[in-house]
Amino acid sequence: MKVSIFGLGYVGAVTAGCLAEQGHVIIGADVQPEKVDAFNTGRSPIVEPELDDLLNTARREGRLSATTSAQEAVLGSDVSIICVGTPSLESGGLNLDFVRKVSEQIAAVLRSSGKKHVILFRSTMLPGSTRHMVDDFLTDLRASGQIRIYYCPEFLREGTAVKDFRTPSLAVVGTHDGQAPESSEARELLGGEPAVLGWEGAEMIKYSCNYFHALKVGFANEIGRLCKHLGEDGARVMQVVCSDTKLNISSYYMKPGTPFGGSCLPKDVSALLSFGRQEGISLPLLANTLDSNQSHLELLLKLITSKGLRKVGLLGLSFKADTDDLRGSPMVAVAENLLARGYEVRIYDPSLNLSRLIGANAAEMKRRMPHLESLLKQEVGEVIEHADLVVASKKCAPLEVLKPLVRPNQLVIDVNGWRDLKTLPWSYEGLCWS
Repeated sequence: MKVSIFGLGYVGAVTAGCLAEQGHVIIGADVQPEKVDAFNTGRSPIVEPELDDLLNTARREGRLSATTSAQEAVLGSDVSIICVGTPSLESGGLNLDFVRKVSEQIAAVLRSSGKKHVILFRSTMLPGSTRHMVDDFLTDLRASGQIRIYYCPEFLREGTAVKDFRTPSLAVVGTHDGQAPESSEARELLGGEPAVLGWEGAEMIKYSCNYFHALKVGFANEIGRLCKHLGEDGARVMQVVCSDTKLNISSYYMKPGTPFGGSCLPKDVSALLSFGRQEGISLPLLANTLDSNQSHLELLLKLITSKGLRKVGLLGLSFKADTDDLRGSPMVAVAENLLARGYEVRIYDPSLNLSRLIGANAAEMKRRMPHLESLLKQEVGEVIEHADLVVASKKCAPLEVLKPLVRPNQLVIDVNGWRDLKTLPWSYEGLCWS
């Protein structure tokens, strides 16, 4: 394939070298003559293992050139990959001026030439940016079928970028509607088995990954500070933590839904934070964990109360499935809040048997919800038939039981990803998804 790469910085240079290695013909484009000159002599404008050899070989074999002319790059290629920088503004926001300029230039060339083309945005951009670029510069070209546009985030690490390109840890293609790409260029060029999302979803993947990586580093460093204070080896502690691939290094807790609760997480986070403060150790990530959890609970309450429906049914009350533990349960907090506001609430949770609640579990319910027995129903139908709004936090009834009970004028809010509820004849909305 003939490929033009706009922006010959870190991502662009590595992409150029690796695609040339695959046999593609590369035209680099950049506004800085120094980078263009480096490419045209087969030298890398950045320091990265193996890249000099890749570019030198590609140049010697006639598969690599570079120019400062956007027109030359577009007219000489079938696909344009936009890798220009998106630096930070003083405010902390993102500067998309380079992306906008290149998008405008490419659009002008394509509009005047009439040639068909594929555009892959690869620059890191906030969700909604690709759509804005299309709306501002490319709408007519996409509508006519002259161009196809994808957003393909990169996951290259400095120092191992060439290896990362050859064997990507993650591959993502964003399309305008989240459906399969209309053509195969993105997969052929960038490799892997790409997950397909909408433009905004693909953009969000990149930020989700970088946020998660930053969070992991911050978490490990906070644990390290605590360990150092205690005379323990923080690296060894984290090594053992990471050896658990069932819960710690896994997808087990990586699912948007109910705020965390139960008898362990809130108590232990609070205790560790108190210990850190007592010992004079700054732990800002830990300090904000409970606040973040509370914000999520408030979001759920806001979603429920915004619907203007006063008869609410809760499917699930304990803090997670297959337990009757109500301590620290977010759904208990939801029920408390709704009752305090005068809502009519009914609850169904087959895991609960009030006569069997003992100890701290029973004591907390007597304190927080003394009238729970009158709200808790033995049959799911008693809750569904009464409710105008159903809040489902647990899969606590078969779909075939629910189907004859639901009504078209009912709304269900799915808290934890019980997606099959969409198939029933009511209105459906997810807490963290549509």
